[in-house]
Amino acid sequence: MKPAKKLTYLLIFHIFFCVNSQERPPIQVYTPTDYGSENQNWSVSQAKNKYIYVANNKGLLEFNGAKWTLYTSTNQSTIRSVSVIDDLVYTGSYREFGYWEQSIYGTLKYTSLSQKIGITFLDDEEIWNIIPIDDFILFQSLSRIYIYNSITQEYSIIESDTTIYKMFKVNENIYFQQVKKGIYEIENGKPKLVSDDTILKENLLTNIFYHNDTLLFETEDLGFYKLIDNNFEKWNIPANQTLSKIRIYNSKQLKDKSFLLGSVSNGIIHLTPDGYINYQIDQTNGLSNNTVLSVFEDIENNIWLGLENGINCINIKSPFSIYKDQKGNIGSVNTSINFNGYLYIGTNQGLFYKKENTNEFRLIEGTQGAVWCLTNIDNTLFCGHNSGTFVVNGTQAKLISDVLGTWQIKKIKYVKNLLLQGNYNGLNILENINGNWKFKNKIEGFNISSRYFEILNDNEILISHEYKGVYKVILDDNLTKATSVFQYSSVSKGLKSSLIKYQNNILYSYNEGVFKYNEKEDKFIKDTVFSKLFDKENYTSGKLVVDTESNKLWSFSKYNLTYISPRKLSYIPKINKISFPNNLRNDVSGYENITFIKDNVYLYGTSQGYILINLDKMINTTFKVNINSISISSYKHDYKSDLINKNEIGTLKNKENNIEFEFSIPEYKKYVVAEYQFKLKGIYNEWSKWSTNSIALFENLPYGNYTFYVRGRLGNQFSTNTESYSFNIERPWYFSNTAIIVYIVLLFLLSFLIHTIYKRYYKKQREKLLKKTQQELALKELENKQQLMRFNNDKLRQDIESKNRELGISTMSLIKKNEFLNSIKKELNKAQDGNKLNHVIKIIDRNLNNTDDWNTFQEAFNSADKDFLKKIKSHHPSLTSNDLRLCAYLRLNLSSKEIAPLLNISTRSVEVKRYRLRKKLNLKHDSNLMDYILEI
Repeated sequence: MKPAKKLTYLLIFHIFFCVNSQERPPIQVYTPTDYGSENQNWSVSQAKNKYIYVANNKGLLEFNGAKWTLYTSTNQSTIRSVSVIDDLVYTGSYREFGYWEQSIYGTLKYTSLSQKIGITFLDDEEIWNIIPIDDFILFQSLSRIYIYNSITQEYSIIESDTTIYKMFKVNENIYFQQVKKGIYEIENGKPKLVSDDTILKENLLTNIFYHNDTLLFETEDLGFYKLIDNNFEKWNIPANQTLSKIRIYNSKQLKDKSFLLGSVSNGIIHLTPDGYINYQIDQTNGLSNNTVLSVFEDIENNIWLGLENGINCINIKSPFSIYKDQKGNIGSVNTSINFNGYLYIGTNQGLFYKKENTNEFRLIEGTQGAVWCLTNIDNTLFCGHNSGTFVVNGTQAKLISDVLGTWQIKKIKYVKNLLLQGNYNGLNILENINGNWKFKNKIEGFNISSRYFEILNDNEILISHEYKGVYKVILDDNLTKATSVFQYSSVSKGLKSSLIKYQNNILYSYNEGVFKYNEKEDKFIKDTVFSKLFDKENYTSGKLVVDTESNKLWSFSKYNLTYISPRKLSYIPKINKISFPNNLRNDVSGYENITFIKDNVYLYGTSQGYILINLDKMINTTFKVNINSISISSYKHDYKSDLINKNEIGTLKNKENNIEFEFSIPEYKKYVVAEYQFKLKGIYNEWSKWSTNSIALFENLPYGNYTFYVRGRLGNQFSTNTESYSFNIERPWYFSNTAIIVYIVLLFLLSFLIHTIYKRYYKKQREKLLKKTQQELALKELENKQQLMRFNNDKLRQDIESKNRELGISTMSLIKKNEFLNSIKKELNKAQDGNKLNHVIKIIDRNLNNTDDWNTFQEAFNSADKDFLKKIKSHHPSLTSNDLRLCAYLRLNLSSKEIAPLLNISTRSVEVKRYRLRKKLNLKHDSNLMDYILEI
């Protein structure tokens, strides 16, 4: 290759494969969409409860760690300044300043201080700065400084004929710059000239600091100057060359005496107390905007930047430092090592290096492609690569084996000058010949990809494959072939599993836990201590990493990085957890890697670079969870809700049974996720699952007494408090005390009414029953009477029948007697001596016509058929006694033949009498005399 072409190639290689590297602290970016307001943010402050307040174009922003809230200014103008003093949030805006105070509902309420004390503002005057000192609060506009006495509520004004650019507080002294005139100090409420040096007249000041026992003045364009014996001297620091090219708009001296400078168009610069640039961050490597309008350090040393477009929070004290490959020139970091003054990182794009204390990564020529491992064996650096195996020497890499896919390389302790490596095609041997490593042979008989393997002894190897399981391979004495391959049944295959050796123990890890190899029993047994590295619920990867430098064993789970370190006074190792959720780690699951760099700093590879973890900065801080607001509504999913007093026990109406709690932990570390757990005693007495949701909504609660509890955790650390709120939901109106009294009264009245109704009812029933009983008794009496009557009638009937029988017998006797007498008479008449017999015949005639017989018959007849003769006589008065006598005989249903002897006449005469009787009775021709007589 010609020298010119070679030079051109090297230049192109340098351009494309040299990457500027700068580790920076984590940055939490809040866009206007996130905080729900306009782009520009002019000032930042913090309250005692750690809430953040930001002066925004649209109003005052409040951030509690979980939610942003916007409060618009009273005159709808831009808020230019904010300062939290005691429990009040002071703000300044267009012709207005005042304070915000938290109400009992958890919201802010504004009071106009300028109107209260009667300030008359100049035209277009805005308050750009607010500084408290002693009992005074100073409000600075570009034309005036208002000095307000918070005790007496009086104020004074410092006027200026030129622009007051900025006001500064240094060691309880107040300074301000008048443009073109110099710097002044306020003493006893009056301005006193400190210096009118040309530098001050011709330059605008960004800030004034007290540093190294002298006043340090920072200009916007010329850097820093020290005031020594009333003379300004340039502060000669390494950062001056950079600062001369950048305009600084805002700055802050941090608590550690370092400086954070916010520029107009170049982001921020962090200077050490000695003036060295620690790092510079702009929009290309993390900020959301390059124009920094304000800088603020909070209680936990986080840096808040109010930007031209958004709000950023930089965790400068975080144990994490991020190198992010913004342009994708490096790729995913699979392995790393700090070796002989170089930091090497193996990525999916090749092997990169950089010298210590430099920021530029370079690709080692010829190593393009995926790097799987970097291993130091006897002070020789081996690189396992997709293309084979390299030996790395400084900035050069030499391919010593072209067997594809070198996963791991290990030293065979029992055989000198030989290395065992796992490749895509199984196991291979490297050999050192005269100081040069070369490929020797493949181990035949085992062709499974050997990403994880460990050497048991001189000819036994354990190998794991995530899709096949764990094998033991026994090699021949020459290490050329596998004489036996055995698969273990004591453990199963596992996705993203791994096999490593830690403290002479071979460990196999997968989602069921960590299993230790027992050489005597030749099987894997679950280890209860190592299995605490992760649980099945939070399992993401079984990858284990051994750090031989610090003797730590690392594992990776859903929410944590966990490492085991040995104890000095116990054989049980110590388990340490670092809260670092996998969604923030941005790693490649199953290919996690972590490497000791120096001074307890570890490099963790990610899919877009790496993260440095400083374990010495892992400091647990205490924190509290706060209930920010409580709102209620009457209807489920009601868009309209009312805030209630969160400082006292709540009494809610029954229909106000939908209640929402908003709570938060004011924590602003990017890699620490706040989680919450709550319960509502009275209905949900068990703690909820941990969740990042900072709102708890309970709907359609029944009436009763409740207490809401909430607690929080940041990673593995719990809040020092459990916040609570008690409230009572009233009974519905139909269960109220008044309603219950009404119910009791109504129940009493109803009972009385029912009692009265039942009383009346039973009275009526009793009367009815009595009447019925009386009727039954009367009926019974009637029945008895009727029965008695029947008995009497029966007796009368019997008597009548008896009388009738007697009458019949008597009648028949009369008939027989008369017949007998007539027969005797006839016989006597036939006798010859009639004279002698006349006397007898007269006696017979007397007996035949004896009225006594009739009287006897009449008496018996009247007894048998009472009143018949009277009835017929009354109907027919013309009837004679003989007629009545004939009627009586006919009533007895006697025939004419039977009647004739009784009347002592012939049968023909009886017929004639019957005929005459019909006439007297006026019977029709077709009427039967007998029937008529019987019907009377």
